[in-house]
Amino acid sequence: MRRRRAMTITVATLLATTAAIGTAHADVGTATFYNAPYLPTKCWGNDTSNFPPGNMFVAVSDGLWDNGAACGRQYQVACFSAPNRACKSPTIVVRVVDHRNVSGRSMALSNTAYDQIADRKKSGWVTIEYAELDNATG
Repeated sequence: MRRRRAMTITVATLLATTAAIGTAHADVGTATFYNAPYLPTKCWGNDTSNFPPGNMFVAVSDGLWDNGAACGRQYQVACFSAPNRACKSPTIVVRVVDHRNVSGRSMALSNTAYDQIADRKKSGWVTIEYAELDNATG
């Protein structure tokens, strides 16, 4: 009975997160955060003019990097699950500004972005659901 309840809660959480992102085409991965200094970046070196307002940016790992074509892409991201109930409910939009390999994680979010979806004091990594936004919608 306990296993069935956990599965029901997990499926309900997935459906709620998918509804929050607003797409059935989201991917699941893991994310951590990274600390300043954020410069230089692999996308634009020391130029900060391409950074989004409010420091809502991300560095992506090899799987999303696409040989540098990821620069400037925007993703809608939501925390799906995390140790110690670290997830927060908002869905955020982040912009790719860098490439970084972080222990098999899909993304490394700026501290500001990570703090919007999770509590860093409770967990240094989270399972995320993310979807690339079209340039027209971002």
